[in-house]
Amino acid sequence: MKIDVNQLAEHFARIPFQVEGIYRYAKHPGVPDADYTDTVPGFVFPLTGKVQFQFDGTPYILTPGKVVHGGAKMKLAQKMFGNTNWEYILVLYRICNSELEESSLSHQHFELLTGQSPRLIELIKRLWHVYNQPGGISKFQTEMLFRDVLNEALLCVVNRQNSRESHTLFERVSNYIHEHYDQSLTIDSLAEHNNVNRNRLSYVFRRHAGMGPAEYVLKYRINLAQEMLFTSDAPVQQIAETVGIADPYYFSRVFKKQFGISPTQYREQFINNPCEVQQASILI
Repeated sequence: MKIDVNQLAEHFARIPFQVEGIYRYAKHPGVPDADYTDTVPGFVFPLTGKVQFQFDGTPYILTPGKVVHGGAKMKLAQKMFGNTNWEYILVLYRICNSELEESSLSHQHFELLTGQSPRLIELIKRLWHVYNQPGGISKFQTEMLFRDVLNEALLCVVNRQNSRESHTLFERVSNYIHEHYDQSLTIDSLAEHNNVNRNRLSYVFRRHAGMGPAEYVLKYRINLAQEMLFTSDAPVQQIAETVGIADPYYFSRVFKKQFGISPTQYREQFINNPCEVQQASILI
């Protein structure tokens, strides 16, 4: 089952809860044979390996990079995968308000795709260690640490979602640039066309291309012009206009900045040396 991470965060922000128990399981001595989950809900944090749980018939593969939530009193089935070693930590928690329990997520199963997070693993191991220490301080720290663990897990999910969304946006905008390079392209027009603000667009391009969108457009145009200079006899001014640069002097200036020589010199130097121009293209 999929769950909205913001809905989950809001849920734990308004529902009073406390840790009921923390357990660490591994291939040896093995998973306890159980037909149903506990009387309270819990989170499973895989540390190593691979094992499958089924909550009320819905399978979840437990591997590092995921966190799985199992509801209370659910029918449980387990499946091992050969001789693969595996280990996970189970955190059971209890809703402190009985009136809110039925409206909570206590009876739902779902998974969170956190990705590999060393900090999350460090926090969950520390939580297990603190829980097993005697005294009131450890109980207090357990409650605080469990909230830190949940917070880190939710942040990991959000960061992964943002990363996927930003990569999708970059691919969409860059493909648009590749198809419409000969038209007037500005940061504002690209942002408006893709329904994002210019700051977001600039961030995405710097993250995935190492440069802003304006520089990306210019470099793409210049690289196309470089190929045209070698493959066609068209005048330099015509090539500049073809790739979307109306000012031939500006075109010559930025071309020389990128390749070290003017468009005319480039054509004269490489027109009779296809091997050298091929090597130059590879280095761009």
